[in-house]
Amino acid sequence: MIAAVLFDVDGTLVDSNDLHAAAWQEAFRHFGLVVPFDAIRGQIGKGGDNLIPSLLPREIAERLQEDIESFRSDLFQRDYLRRCRPFPGAVALLRRLDKEGVHLVLASSAKQAEIDFHIERLGCADALVAKTSADDVEHSKPCPDIFAAALDKVLPVMNGGQAVVVGDTPYDIAAAAKIGLPAVAVRCGGFPDQELQDAAAIFDGPIDLDRHFPAWLPR
Repeated sequence: MIAAVLFDVDGTLVDSNDLHAAAWQEAFRHFGLVVPFDAIRGQIGKGGDNLIPSLLPREIAERLQEDIESFRSDLFQRDYLRRCRPFPGAVALLRRLDKEGVHLVLASSAKQAEIDFHIERLGCADALVAKTSADDVEHSKPCPDIFAAALDKVLPVMNGGQAVVVGDTPYDIAAAAKIGLPAVAVRCGGFPDQELQDAAAIFDGPIDLDRHFPAWLPR
């Protein structure tokens, strides 16, 4: 019996990956750095601590990382966040799982202020057992810290049941594997199937997950 589903948010429940990539590109440009959109887009799903070193030379990353992260965070919340929308079926999926007695946890590499905004849009605050964000941990995905912190929060109510991660990026899948959790992937975040192939299963998005419930839950 599944006890908990640990949901990534951006690209999984909320259509925001392109907006995050655009905000990162604008932030880099502010510091005189030209980084192609597609290169940034392929790193979305990581927090700034892992994204910036993946895209910039080491010396520049070490010198500017804190300033870029701070600028990007303010920029995203000011100019991009309100343009994010839940994917079709996301609200219905969360309500369905809650009704079925599944413990719901949001576990994201985004800042807590962004997660709180999405929770309001999703209308799921009363259904959540816990939430974790970049503010709760030292390292973002693909490090396992965020999912490990989420699992610690939900363990007291799991009564020996299992947990599964639902995410849209290879970084979600890798982070889940590092703490022994199975991962189910969704295509709605824009990553190709070959980058999601280590997931236990791949679905199109929230509507598809709802349609196939509970077949994608571990047994």
